[in-house]
Amino acid sequence: MKTVSLRRRVTLTTATVLGAVLIVVSLVVHGLFAVALNRSQNAVLADRVQLAQQLAGQGISPTDLLTRIDARSVRARLVLADGRTFGSLNAQHEDQSTVKTRHVLLNGRGELDHARMTLQLDTKLLAGAQSKLVGVLAGTTAAALLVIVIGLPFGIRRALAPLDSMTVLAREIAHGRRGRRLSPSRPDTELGRTATAFDEMLDALEGAEARAQASAEQIRTFVADAAHELRTPITGIRAIAEAVLQQPPDADPDASLQMQLLLVREAQRAGRLVDDLVDLARIDAGLPLRHTPTDLYDLADAQLSRMRLLHGDIEFELAGDHVVAAIDPERVNQVLLNLLENACQAMPDSGAVTVRVGAFSNLAEVTISDTGPGVPPGERERIFDRLVRLDQARDRRADGSGLGLAIAHGIARAHGGDLICLDPPPGQHGAVFVLRLKIA
Repeated sequence: MKTVSLRRRVTLTTATVLGAVLIVVSLVVHGLFAVALNRSQNAVLADRVQLAQQLAGQGISPTDLLTRIDARSVRARLVLADGRTFGSLNAQHEDQSTVKTRHVLLNGRGELDHARMTLQLDTKLLAGAQSKLVGVLAGTTAAALLVIVIGLPFGIRRALAPLDSMTVLAREIAHGRRGRRLSPSRPDTELGRTATAFDEMLDALEGAEARAQASAEQIRTFVADAAHELRTPITGIRAIAEAVLQQPPDADPDASLQMQLLLVREAQRAGRLVDDLVDLARIDAGLPLRHTPTDLYDLADAQLSRMRLLHGDIEFELAGDHVVAAIDPERVNQVLLNLLENACQAMPDSGAVTVRVGAFSNLAEVTISDTGPGVPPGERERIFDRLVRLDQARDRRADGSGLGLAIAHGIARAHGGDLICLDPPPGQHGAVFVLRLKIA
């Protein structure tokens, strides 16, 4: 792409425009001066004509009339009706280009009646003044253009200094030096707005770069942790399979059955982890949902009925109202099942789990609270990260993958809602999870 220096283009353009303006102004001044000069000459001649008519009406002598009229730059010639001629004006001077002539027929008394008068205004002096004006205008225009051509580059260089600063800053950023900003002192000007937009762009780019680096680091950590999590069941499956193959024909059937059960258990554990990883991948790619108007109270009641069969030593309670939300029932069931399983696993032997369904503004809330050890305040955001297990006894499952809450959180966000962990009510202990969904 062919480029030209912006400073040079601005200088040439500005000098051209200013030069054209100066030339036009000079021409206009010259024209106005010529018009004013012509009007002044006509006014002088008109005054002399009017004076001659008045004097002729008074009946004065031709000599006295010429004495009053023929003076300074105006010369006159008077031709009486009988042919006599008076005045200093010669007939051969009437056709000169440097004079302005006016002819008039006098009407009066005595000798001046029907006399013909010729008035002539000498314009040499005024023409000289006009010539000097042209010279002054030309000199002034040339001097102004010279000053513009010499001084304009310095002014433009100063005016375009912020662009040079942007160039220097962009090159520094390209070489890896981050954090600097232009910070214009006058953000309301054109260059100030450009510099502000440039700073905002740098903020966005550096923020995107930081997020990309953090995301890449999270992906590397996630892949490493997922590989580590998969290694445990796969190692167990391989070890148990080798042990089964190495058993003698007369091995104890009960021992063989136990080993086969362990093999199935490890395979199920690996399968659950793979399913969780697939769910997370779908959430990252944009989880497809089948929205259906669903009663959250009935949905929670069905899950609690299932949990009562699996955990007979835990007391389950359902409270609240029937609230209809546009959700994917299968996915929300997955969230409720995960939260209820976590609550049950958190309590050592027995306890209580309470599920409350309600509506607030345009949101439906499903609150699941338990009487377990709870979640420390500093961990209530981190527990929704992937492959995170609490150090305390909140998750006592040996085969937990650490992906359940991350999946539940992702499903809630995919519905346009959220899943959060709150403080328990005053005087109570345990964990409180709130699932928020949009009401249908």
